[in-house]
Amino acid sequence: MDVFEACSEVNDRLTSGDEAGARNALIRVLADFKKEDSTYTPLVNRLIREVGLFPYIQADTAHWEERFVAEAFKADTGDGGELTLHREQSRLLGLLLGGESVAVSAPTSFGKSFVIDAFVAIKKPANVVVIVPTIALADETRRRIQRKFGQQYRIITTANETLAKRNILIFPQERAIRYAQTITDIDLLIVDEFYKASRNLGDERSVSLIRAILRLSRVAKQRYFLAPNIHELQENPVTKGMRFEKLDFNTVVLDRIDLSEEIGGDQEKKSQALLDVVRTQPGKTLIYAGTYPNIARLSNLLISNLPMEADGLLKSFHDWLAKNYDPNWSLTELVRRGVGVHNGSLHRSLAQIQIRLFDEEVGLDQLVSTSSIIEGVNTSAQNVVLWSNLSGRSGTARINDFTFKNIIGRGGRMLRHFVGNIFILAEPPDESTTALDIEIPEAALGPLDTSNSDVEFTEDQLAAIQQYRDDMCSLLGVDGYESLQADDEFQSSDARLILRITRAVAENPGTWNGLRNLNSNDPDRWDHYLYELIKLQPQGWDIRWRDYVGFVKMLRSNWFATIPQLLDEVSRYNVDLDKFFRLERLTSFRLASLLSDVVSVYNRLNTRTVDLSLAISRIAHAFLPRRVYQLEEFGLPRMISKKLQLSGLIDLESPEPELSDTLDQFRSMGLGRVLSVESLDEFDKYCVEYFFAGIA
Repeated sequence: MDVFEACSEVNDRLTSGDEAGARNALIRVLADFKKEDSTYTPLVNRLIREVGLFPYIQADTAHWEERFVAEAFKADTGDGGELTLHREQSRLLGLLLGGESVAVSAPTSFGKSFVIDAFVAIKKPANVVVIVPTIALADETRRRIQRKFGQQYRIITTANETLAKRNILIFPQERAIRYAQTITDIDLLIVDEFYKASRNLGDERSVSLIRAILRLSRVAKQRYFLAPNIHELQENPVTKGMRFEKLDFNTVVLDRIDLSEEIGGDQEKKSQALLDVVRTQPGKTLIYAGTYPNIARLSNLLISNLPMEADGLLKSFHDWLAKNYDPNWSLTELVRRGVGVHNGSLHRSLAQIQIRLFDEEVGLDQLVSTSSIIEGVNTSAQNVVLWSNLSGRSGTARINDFTFKNIIGRGGRMLRHFVGNIFILAEPPDESTTALDIEIPEAALGPLDTSNSDVEFTEDQLAAIQQYRDDMCSLLGVDGYESLQADDEFQSSDARLILRITRAVAENPGTWNGLRNLNSNDPDRWDHYLYELIKLQPQGWDIRWRDYVGFVKMLRSNWFATIPQLLDEVSRYNVDLDKFFRLERLTSFRLASLLSDVVSVYNRLNTRTVDLSLAISRIAHAFLPRRVYQLEEFGLPRMISKKLQLSGLIDLESPEPELSDTLDQFRSMGLGRVLSVESLDEFDKYCVEYFFAGIA
């Protein structure tokens, strides 16, 4: 590398006013230095300062001016010391410390989380609420926050935990709504991936996200919303009063290798191109498959063409999967070949463990994923492969440019991979700009409080809200409706579904009079009410209703039987392991939500109320003990919890202690004591160590 020539090019770009081009060119120079394991020259350090990449300055070879800047831009980010922020991180932090509410669009590699951590460390707010799109991202955020601030704050990620004097609450939007009545003072409300509030860029959960933002914004002194690749933020009620900052400040460079035209529609060429990347490219590789069927196709391709790892950590993981899940499962075979799978249906602990293995130097080298990888975790890789330009379970919708940029934005990582390699094997979408437009959809209007002065409703919206109120009052009576609104009991955010539930209960009371049968330990008494619940939201169960009812009845054994035993039992319903995951998640989220809303309405309409807290809790926790289900979000698989329970080391079946108390029990007994449980095998212990790393 001719250092002087390369630096001259960077300087020429700076002189011409092209700072972004200069920064990209300099990042390539830094990549060459890393490849050659060389220290930077004073000239390189000077150019690093000029383009604002202050964390990259090497103090040992820098002049005093660069060393001064590296020190001046240091901030406490909660790690017990100070880290140097880059120029735009520091500017953004300054806005927040100055009390401004900011909606920011910045690249994936920007380092937005450092700004959050620095704000908490410097400002020491009493209550911070962080809304994230998925439970997986909640766990990742919790692990980072717990490590840095766990001694000063109570870190809350599950519902119904008692607030302490100082709290950081980290939730998906559905759980955040449940705390709207509990937390009355928020110093900073953070919404990660806030673009998901848009119907155009989000999904059906955008309704609940809008509802959570509007409710919590009422008591938030300051707001900080984050998203990538937004070019313009149109005026809307969700970000009203916030300053919009579009920061095109990249810390890595992406090299696009577009093979899509050469491949065309030839699947054989496409398969060979993927195999060439996997076999020849150094570093970790993320493969965007897009759809569940594509994951199955890629799994078969990689299993057939990649050699098996003989021993080590992946062999231990393979044996663990074969024993605890299914020896014939595709993931069981893939991990022996250094390949993992990430999607939104997997058991939470299993998805987290694979991300941990992907970050391990001797762990997984490839990760095949649906869109969950761009919305569920903050991992990145040296290589990203776009295998498909489709998305969703059915795979009929093509990704847009916004999603495409989010996918390829996973390439490279600040201070680790200066250059990310993007291999495009499917035709990319046309490039476009994204103007984020967040409207309150009709499905969210009904339950909204029109007295909230922060939202300016149109005449049509006011009419829709009034019509919803009139319909609900005609079914529940004014007092019944207003008490439900005041208590904010509904789990569903879709006003149309709430009205459908209310009408079904009010107009057919005899259908629901035996609801308490769902508390019974005899599953044959559940059938009628399970069918009635399914009928309330008939689409999207992914199975015949009769078979789904049978699945739920089988799930009652979730804690007492192994997963292989359960799979044998549900094979009569044509349910394999992947479908088992999806149905279990549907049960714990959708079915539990439907039942909770039915009970809320039923008890408003009847003088003799019914207590279904037992049935709702069972269903919401997939018939596992509540603590066991919650600990899976912390990375502790249920089968390991079962071994700890049977050993007598800890009682995870008792419903009494809060999760925070259970975590304190684990901390008190220590990692060594848990690892001494004789029934734990080699990979069990790896999982336990990962779990403890997240609660330390």
